[in-house]
Amino acid sequence: MNILNTKQSYHMAGLLTLSLRLVVGWVYFSAFWRRIFLKPALDPEFTGYLGHKFNHFLPNSLGIKPIIEWLLENPDSLLVSMVIFTTIEGVVGLLFMLGLFTRAMSIFITGLAFAILLAAGSLGTTCLDEWQIGILGIAAGFTIFLSGSGKYSIDYWLMKTNKKITKSNWFNWLGSGELPISINRLNKIVFSGSMVILFITLFTNQYFHGGLWGSLHNMSIKPKVEITQAKLTNDSLSFQLFRVEGVDVYGSFLIDVTLTNNAGDKILQLEAKDLAKFPKEQITNKYISKIEPGKHSMIIPLGAKGTVTVIDDKLAILPKGDYKLKLTDVSGKNWTVNIVK
Repeated sequence: MNILNTKQSYHMAGLLTLSLRLVVGWVYFSAFWRRIFLKPALDPEFTGYLGHKFNHFLPNSLGIKPIIEWLLENPDSLLVSMVIFTTIEGVVGLLFMLGLFTRAMSIFITGLAFAILLAAGSLGTTCLDEWQIGILGIAAGFTIFLSGSGKYSIDYWLMKTNKKITKSNWFNWLGSGELPISINRLNKIVFSGSMVILFITLFTNQYFHGGLWGSLHNMSIKPKVEITQAKLTNDSLSFQLFRVEGVDVYGSFLIDVTLTNNAGDKILQLEAKDLAKFPKEQITNKYISKIEPGKHSMIIPLGAKGTVTVIDDKLAILPKGDYKLKLTDVSGKNWTVNIVK
């Protein structure tokens, strides 16, 4: 195959992937558009603040949980990172659609998609939404890196008009046009890269959803709350709650907290009306998504972690022994933990 035909082949490949470039570019640019122009998602005081979405990622993220937790514990740094991430999405998405420095933008697209996959691959109530977005973004970024952009792109216009920048050795690697590698090496890159992406696909599908073997599961459907550090001290009962599963767009609704002794006798009970009026000062939240009393129950958003302290005179006279704490969600699910005083 001569040089002219090779160049034509790359231009044709870029042309055939036009719809993929436009759609994927819009997916990322639209995130910027929504947060800046359609709703104030970068305002920490706004109910739909992006940081809360980020908080939802924490319980089941893969490999980057310490980074997410550090940002959640440092709200100012979290806001800065949200602004930077949104800006990158906007710039990369727009340039990807326009076809300017297409291959460089495809590298960013792949990186953004991989970050989404690791952070939010567990989320999605119906179609494994975030996992699909992440893994398809990785595949799209890799594909567009190989093809570059075709006729309908700024890269193509720069090459057609023989702009000086297109004569640089790096332009074909970061822009578009013929990659300066042999066909045999290209074959190996395509196959190896595709196999790596397939491995990431299968591994994360199994990790997040059990998609290959075992029990298929969706951690976004039913609420799950972990109870730790439960203890009885003087006239108080304290316990730490961490909501790790369930729908991310609304909380778990706690409607009953019951403490019983070893014989099953009820020592203390807080019903829905009590939890709806629970004193906020007796809840110590760790992250920006907060456990708090709602209109009819206590609300526990996905990713929220906090310590709840119940103060009651009856607890001061409890004898030493074994006790059981039981929490009940409005869905009927309940969680228990044993306490030794």
